[in-house]
Amino acid sequence: MKKYKVGILGATGMVGQRFISLLLNHPWFEIERLAASKRSAGKRYQEALNGRWAVGHEVPDKVKNMMVWDLIEDAQEIAKDVDFVFCAVNMKKDEIKNLEEVYAKLECPVISNNSAHRTTPDVPMIIPEINPEHIDIINRQRARLGTKRGFIAVKSNCSLQCYVPAIHPLMDLGVEKVLACTYQAISGAGKTFERWPEMVDNIIPFIDGEEEKSEREPMKIWGRICGDEIINASLPKITSQCIRVPITDGHMAAVFVTLNKKVSLDEIKYRWQNYIGLPQKLSLPSAPKQFLNYFEASSYPQIKLQRDLEGGMAISIGRLREDTQYYFKFVCMSHNTIRGAAGGAILLAELLCKKGYI
Repeated sequence: MKKYKVGILGATGMVGQRFISLLLNHPWFEIERLAASKRSAGKRYQEALNGRWAVGHEVPDKVKNMMVWDLIEDAQEIAKDVDFVFCAVNMKKDEIKNLEEVYAKLECPVISNNSAHRTTPDVPMIIPEINPEHIDIINRQRARLGTKRGFIAVKSNCSLQCYVPAIHPLMDLGVEKVLACTYQAISGAGKTFERWPEMVDNIIPFIDGEEEKSEREPMKIWGRICGDEIINASLPKITSQCIRVPITDGHMAAVFVTLNKKVSLDEIKYRWQNYIGLPQKLSLPSAPKQFLNYFEASSYPQIKLQRDLEGGMAISIGRLREDTQYYFKFVCMSHNTIRGAAGGAILLAELLCKKGYI
């Protein structure tokens, strides 16, 4: 099959770097354009990084000498040369919304890692194994934008992608309340220990805006299309605490859940181990063969041991047990810059290609 030509907006940032590392040998996608802010534009990629490469040991030979384009001024040229773009820019929210709409109106589909359009009613926010049916809202969005090919689709916040997948196979049991405490790696802030020495031997009990995202975004994922918009679900009620911990990659969550009907812990484990999403059924290149993985050992899952499971695209779960205040509790984790960011967006792009939207 022919390869799709891909552009990366925000290519010098940490998520942009992760996009590059995951796309280097992708069977469907080929990097055609790298774009960043004006201060990086016109430079070779390695020069634009200025020593900030953080994914692996060295900048890959395939991209180190590629020219970096201006993601704003060169938008028309970039859109003309690629089949779609991944967006992982570091800008103000309103600027990101405008930028992504510019590309969409240039008939260039945008697969976004940013949060700017997550609350836009006709922009689908998709975890491919959970709510692929939300892709259908793209037809309404195109009508609003006046486009034939162009649209915007987003992935959800990185932290909730470790626990929402674990809750989803239980939704038909009547999930009423969820408490999720997340422990998030520093790469989620786009940092390394070299650039954030204050995080060494430290924990910060606040991440700006994270708790609001953790409580609101799942409701759109579990929502439904009604006319020209996605209507949020009303249940479950979610409350969260989000904490920054001194880990390079990998987000973990301690989750407490109440159902409106009683089931055994064995039934819950069975549902996790046997859950198959659409990406698995379609054998998409980035889809993990086993989406949800339950570990019986009481000390699992562990960040260092399980974050790279199935190329960083699998979800790891453990310590399922009954609770005195909620019905049951467990811990879960995922790789935040792969499944939670670039890898999740690439899987979404694969699904959109397979479904004919790109």
